[in-house]
Amino acid sequence: MKTQVKGEFVSGVEIDSETRCAHYRGESDVIAIKFYCCRVWYPCHACHAAEADHAPRVWPKYLWESERAILCGVCGHQQTVSEYMDHGTWCPNCRVPFNPGCRLHHHLYFESMN
Repeated sequence: MKTQVKGEFVSGVEIDSETRCAHYRGESDVIAIKFYCCRVWYPCHACHAAEADHAPRVWPKYLWESERAILCGVCGHQQTVSEYMDHGTWCPNCRVPFNPGCRLHHHLYFESMN
């Protein structure tokens, strides 16, 4: 299912107006990730698994500075992967807190920093 959030179409399961989905519904679960493999916004890896017809691919490091891949569901600010890694627990635009537990899933979205 696609839902328009802050001017972008976000795919996933039961998405609200701030990108929360059926899998992650906490107050701070307000980001979507543009998946590298398909360039489609999803709230989480489980939504991609439920909706996409292909395996996910992670963002390669060489694109971290140039590609806007993180969407704040509160203000609509899009940031690069590098910006997100620097400010991963809050939006640098509106300062809303993001779920700090998302860091546990970075390996599902981004090439290893090692």
